[in-house]
Amino acid sequence: QVQLVESGGGLVQPGGSLRLACAASGIIFSRYALNWYRQAPGKQRELITSIFSDGTTNYADSVKGRFTISRDNAKKTVYLQMNSLKPEDTAVYYCNIRVNTDDYWGQGTQVTVSA
Repeated sequence: QVQLVESGGGLVQPGGSLRLACAASGIIFSRYALNWYRQAPGKQRELITSIFSDGTTNYADSVKGRFTISRDNAKKTVYLQMNSLKPEDTAVYYCNIRVNTDDYWGQGTQVTVSA
């Protein structure tokens, strides 16, 4: 059974940094792309970044240059380093993996950017 467990959210001031982590179990982690999504209040969940099995990455324009996704296959963990945070980054952040046609999600972690 695939499980994803996120950690690292919290309250941070504008301009600050946070690092999120998502630990996976129940899969051969290194084979799959990992994704981070976020959902702000009243908005749809949006894909913000992906990292593929070969290490290549994609970023949404809204986070490009500020956020960095990385993975540690030995630890079965994907990370999201978030720098220069803005109030509009406030959202619940979710990690995601698609195995064949099935999507798996973590429980979400709240990130609040506020003075």
